[in-house]
Amino acid sequence: MKKLLGLVLALCMILTLVACGSAPAANNAAPAANNAAPAAYPTQNVNGIVQWGAGGGTDSLMRPLAALAEKKLGKSIVMQNMTGATGSVATQYVYDQPTDGYNLLMGAENPSMYDVLEISQLTYADFDCVYLIGDEVVGIIVGKNSPYASFTEIIDAALAKPGTIKISTTGKGGLPWEVGAFITDITGATFNQIPYDSDASAKTAVMSGECDFTVCKVQSGIEDYKAGDIKYLCMLALEPVPTMPEVPLVIAEYPDFAKYLPWGPFYGVFVKKGTDESIKATLSEAFTSVGTDPSYQEVLANFNINFKGVSGDEAAAYIQAWRENTVGALRSSGAIE
Repeated sequence: MKKLLGLVLALCMILTLVACGSAPAANNAAPAANNAAPAAYPTQNVNGIVQWGAGGGTDSLMRPLAALAEKKLGKSIVMQNMTGATGSVATQYVYDQPTDGYNLLMGAENPSMYDVLEISQLTYADFDCVYLIGDEVVGIIVGKNSPYASFTEIIDAALAKPGTIKISTTGKGGLPWEVGAFITDITGATFNQIPYDSDASAKTAVMSGECDFTVCKVQSGIEDYKAGDIKYLCMLALEPVPTMPEVPLVIAEYPDFAKYLPWGPFYGVFVKKGTDESIKATLSEAFTSVGTDPSYQEVLANFNINFKGVSGDEAAAYIQAWRENTVGALRSSGAIE
C-alpha cells in the first residue's frame, strides 16, 4: 500500500513539473508570434483593375507595363477591365478593398474631377500614385467616309443645326466630354453627346458612322489612321505631333483654343491611401524599373506618350496641378459652376 502511495505521489510530482515547465514555454512562444515580421509582399497574385474597356487607350498602356512589372514582383498581375460611370465603378471597387496592395487601380485622369462633376466623392486624393506613366496629345477624328474635311466644317454644321451633330463620348467627365466643353466655349457650337463605355468603342462609333466625330488620343487612333479608317482633322496642341506632322493644329482654325493648351489625359497606377509604405515602395520600384525598358519605351513612343515615370510626391504634385488647370478651364467654358 505504501509502495502504491509512493508511486502515485511520484507520478503527481512528474506531472506537476511537466505542467510547470510547459507553461512558461507556451507563454514565451506567444510574444514571438506577435512580434513576427509581416510576410514579404507580394505573397499572391495582384489584381490590376483597369477603369476602361479592353483595347482602349488606358488598357493598351497598362497591359504591356503590367506584363513587365509582374516579372519584377515575382507574382502575376491579373488584369481586369471594370467599366462604367466614367471609370468610377473601378475606382470605387479598388477603394472598397483592403489596403494590402493586392488591388491596383490602373487609370487615367478622370478621378481627378469626380467630386467637381458630382460623379463620386472619391478623387485621386484618396489614392497614392505608385507610378505616373505620362500624358499625351489628343485630336478630332472622323470616319473615312465622313463628309467633313475639316474641323471648321463640323463647327459650321453644328452652328447651323444646334444639338444635331453627334459626338461619341465616354460619359460626363470623360475626355470627349471635357474637350467638347472647350469647343463649345471657343466656337459656341453644341452637340448631341452619345456615351460609350471606352474610347475604343467611342472611336468605333465614328468609324461605323453611328456618330459624326469624337476626340481621340494619338495612341488610340494611330493604327486606324495609318490604315485609312479614320481621319484626324486637327490636333489639340501648340506644336505638331511628331508621329502625325501633317495633321493641322486646332489653333490654325481657332486661335483662341490656345488658352486651353497644352492639355491632355494622363495615366498612372494607384493604390488606396493607407497602404503600407513598404508595399508602395515595392510597387513603385517594380514599375519604375520596367518603365524605362526599351520595349515599353517603344510602346510609349508609338502612342506619342510624353513620358513622366514618377511616383510619390512628384506624381501627386503633377496630378494636383492638372486638376487645378482643368477645373479652371471647365469653369471658363461654363461646363461647371
